[in-house]
Amino acid sequence: MSFDLFRLPEEHEALRAAVRDLVADKITPHAAAVDASSSFPREAYDALVAGEFHAAHVPAEYDGAGADALAVCLIIEEVARGCASSSLIPAVNKLGSLPLILAGSPELKAKYLPPLARGEAMFSYALSEREAGSDTASMRTRAVRDGDDWVLNGVKAWITNAGVSEYYTVLAITDPSGRRGANATAFVVEKSDPGVTFGAPERKLGIKGSPTREVLLENVRIPDDRRIGAPGEGLKVALRTLDHTRITIGAQAIGIAQGALDVATAYVRERKQFGKRVADFQAIQFMLADMAIGLEAARQLVYVAAAKSERGDADLTFFGAAAKCQASDTAMRITTDAVQLLGGAGYTQDFPAERMMRDAKITQIYEGTNQIQRLVAARSLVS
Repeated sequence: MSFDLFRLPEEHEALRAAVRDLVADKITPHAAAVDASSSFPREAYDALVAGEFHAAHVPAEYDGAGADALAVCLIIEEVARGCASSSLIPAVNKLGSLPLILAGSPELKAKYLPPLARGEAMFSYALSEREAGSDTASMRTRAVRDGDDWVLNGVKAWITNAGVSEYYTVLAITDPSGRRGANATAFVVEKSDPGVTFGAPERKLGIKGSPTREVLLENVRIPDDRRIGAPGEGLKVALRTLDHTRITIGAQAIGIAQGALDVATAYVRERKQFGKRVADFQAIQFMLADMAIGLEAARQLVYVAAAKSERGDADLTFFGAAAKCQASDTAMRITTDAVQLLGGAGYTQDFPAERMMRDAKITQIYEGTNQIQRLVAARSLVS
C-alpha cells in the first residue's frame, strides 16, 4: 500500500518553497505599508508576475503556466501568509477569468487569456450588487441586445481590484421576464470601454491594499462575441466558477492563519513574565496546540477540495463550500487568539497580528458568506 496520497508531490513542495522565498523577500516587507496607505501592492504584483505566480492557472496553450488547482492554492496560501491583500492578485485573476475558461469561446479565450498570463492585465469578477449580494438572481444590471451588440447598464458593487484590472466578467439580466436564475448572461467588459467608470474606493476593515470599488456601467456597448456562454446561462456559469474558486479563499484563509500562528509562536518564545518564557506556561501551550491543530485540519480540507476541483469530482460543490467555510472560521479564531497571545502588543500596529485579524474577517464573507456555505453544503447532502 502506498501512502504518497497523503504527501504533496515534490513539484508542489518545490513550488511552495519558491513562493515562500519570494514572499519573504519581495512581499512581506511591504505588507504593513500597503495596509497603512490602502495602496495597491505594486511591488507584490511585479514580483508575482516575474515569478509567473500572478495567474498560474492559465493553461499553457494561452501562454500560461498551466498550474493545477492545488498549485494555485499553494501560491495563494504562501502569499497570504505574508500579505493578504497581495494574495488577492492570483486569487481574483482566477476568479475573474475562470468563467471564460469554463464557458468562453475559443476566440474569446485566445483574446483575453494571453495578456492575463503575461501580466499585461488583471481580471476581476463583477457579480454582486448592493441589493443582490447572496441573492444574486435579484441583480438589476441589464444587458439589452441591439443588433450584433449588447448594451449594458447597471452598478456592480464590492468588486475586488476594480479600477486596477483591465478586464471584468460581468453578469447582467438579459431576459427580465425569463425564469429567475436562468435569465442572466456573462460578458467580458474592458476597463477602456466607453461608459465604464468606477466608484470611490470602499473604506474597509482589512485587505486594504486590494481596491474594492463599484463598477458603473452606463450604456456600455460591447459586441456579442464577448458573451461568455449562451444567453441565460450566466448564473449557471457563475455557480460553477464559485465551486472552484471558493477553495482559493480557503487557501487565503489558511495562509493568513499560518502567518498569525508564526507571529504568536515567535512572540511567546521571546516574551518573559514571572521569570520564564510565556511559551512555558501550560495555558499558552494549549492555546498554541489548538491553533495548530485547527489550522492543519483546515489545510487538509482545502487541499482535498483543490484535488477535487482539478478532477471535477461530482461532490466538488460540497467540498468547495466546506473548505471555504472551515478554513475561514478557523482563520478568524486563530488570528483572534494570536492577538490575545501578544497581549497589549497584539492590539498595536507594531506587530502584524492585528492586521491579520482584520484581514481574516473578509474570508468569512466574500465569495459567499459562511451562512451561504453551510446552506450549499446542506443542500448537497439532502437533495
